[in-house]
Order: sequence, then C-alpha cells, then structure tokens
Amino acid sequence: MSEIALRDVRKMPESERTNGNANNGNLIKPRFESISAKADEGHKKGMTSLVEAPLMTNGIESSGSMFANSEVEYIESENLEDVEDLENCLKVGMLSFYNKYVLLTFTADVWSNTLLSELGSKDWVSVCDALNNLRRLSIFHREAIVNMLTDMISLLVKSLKNPRSAVCKTAIMASADIFRAYNDDIIDSLDPLLVQLLLKSSQDKKFVCEAAEIALIALTSSLSPLLLLPKLQPYIKNRNPRIRAKASMCISRSVPRLGVDGIEAFGIDKLIQIGASQLSDQLPESRDAARTLLLELQSVYEKSHVPEPTGLSEEPFIASWEHFCQSKLSPLSAQAVLRVTNIAREGLVLDS
Repeated sequence: MSEIALRDVRKMPESERTNGNANNGNLIKPRFESISAKADEGHKKGMTSLVEAPLMTNGIESSGSMFANSEVEYIESENLEDVEDLENCLKVGMLSFYNKYVLLTFTADVWSNTLLSELGSKDWVSVCDALNNLRRLSIFHREAIVNMLTDMISLLVKSLKNPRSAVCKTAIMASADIFRAYNDDIIDSLDPLLVQLLLKSSQDKKFVCEAAEIALIALTSSLSPLLLLPKLQPYIKNRNPRIRAKASMCISRSVPRLGVDGIEAFGIDKLIQIGASQLSDQLPESRDAARTLLLELQSVYEKSHVPEPTGLSEEPFIASWEHFCQSKLSPLSAQAVLRVTNIAREGLVLDS
C-alpha cells in the first residue's frame, strides 16, 4: 500500500508536491497571495495594481487571470515615449501615389477614431492605456488630433469623474499635457475641465489632489491670463472654501504673467476687488494668495501710474496707492488691503 502511495506521489508535478508539503497536505495552493502587500509596493513605485480578489463560482476559482499581473504606471510627461504604431499606420493599407501629407491626415483620422473608442471603453484598463496614448499624441503629434480635440476633452472629463483613482489620476496627467501642448486652443472647451480639476485638487485623496494641483499650475503657465482669468473669476465665490482657495491661487499665479499692460487691459480695479474679497476668506491658502495678488498690484500701480495734471498747478497730482484703494473699495476692505501692503512695505524697509 505504501509503495502505491509513493508511486502516486512521484507521478505528481513537482509544484503540486511542493505546495502539498507547504500546506500540510492541501495540494492546491491559492494563486493570489499578499494582495495588500503588492498594492502597497505598487503605490510606492508610482503604479496601481490591477489584481483583484478571486471570485468563486460553484467552488471553482475564477479570478480574471488576464489582469493578474497587470499594472497601471503613472508616467511623468518627460518620461513618455512616442507612440510605436504611428509609422506602421502610415505604411499599411496606403496607395503609393498618396503624398506624405495625405497619408498623415488619413492616419490621424484612424488614430483619432480608435482613440475615441478606447477613451469611451467600459474597460478601465483600456481607458488608462488610451489616456496615456492621448498624452503621447499631444506631446509628439500635436497636429494629428487637433481636429478631434473637443470630442477628446469631453471623454477626458468623463475619465476625471471616474471613481477609480487610477483612471482619475491618469486623466489629470493627460489634462496637464493637453494644456502644455495646445495652450489657448482649448479655451472654448476649458470650463468642464476646469471645474473637475478644481474639485479634484480639493479632495482628500492626497495623490489625486497633488496631481490636480500640478495640472492647475500647467494651466496657469500655459494659457493666456487674459483668457483664463474670466474663467477663474466665478469660482472665487463658490460655496466650497477649498475650491475658492484653489481658484485664488490660480488667479494669483496668472496675474504676474499679464504684465503692466495686461493688468491695465484687464482692469486693476477688478483685480484689487478680487484680492480684497479673499483677504477674509475661510482658508489660509485663499488669504495668502490674496496677499500675493495685492502686493503685485501695488507694485504695478506704483510703477505705472500716470500722474494726472491739475488745472491749478503745473505740478501733476499723483494719486497714491492709499487713495486708489479708498476710491475703489469699501472703507473696511480698503483698510484691510492697506494693512497688508503697508506691513509688507515696512518689512522691506527694515530688511534694507
């Protein structure tokens, strides 16, 4: 009897014999181990594991093994490589008498239609891949998808709303790349993107929040402030104090890019009212952004203000910053603004 048992054991595959010894006679070893440990390791490396717990159907394990070893990696823009298939698309199925530009147009249409389909997929892994392809095309083949940009931004907004953090963060990174690639060309499609980025930068998931803040910095450094500021203005009155704070920070970063002429064109009186309204806001981020904005406005005003000649004297009348604030703001708001700017000025004097 013992000889028969020994012969049966010898016929077993080596892996089953090993598993059996390790599991005290249980010859089947679970295929998924240490899921939480792998997930923690993945987050440290900047990637999200797609391994999910196995499902049991009639006592048989069904776990979607095709995703077992898949990972979504968050690739920084500078580390993205060009798409591999674009050149092949140019060569396959094309008539030889087409010139280079016709081929490129045809290929761009094929790419765009495929990309739109993948961005709208119900498979979230495919959506992440499509978002990274969108980033690559925006960086390396900007003109190839410019005609489809409106449709792609619509699907990008859908991904920003996705409850899966991997999809959401990849979509945020794609937004930043699109801002850098297309600049003012996306201004007409910006509103739904902007509101989602402000929301994501205000939430509690730290790695999503940080990615959204980077995207907002890319937004304020890539788009014309004259076009962007009117889009940001409504959000400083939002009921959510975090959204107000993020909008204030974006405005504070945008105004210096206007320059003296741009500030005059936009209206320094509008900007000083924005800064004054945020000085007493709930969150310190709003108040700090307002101080930075007001100091910038004071500097521009004092450098660029043109003296107004008076009829009584040849000496021109130079309206002071204090007089300007009092003429444009309520007494309480003017007092708060002057307190901030005077303190900063006194600090500069002491330092010198």
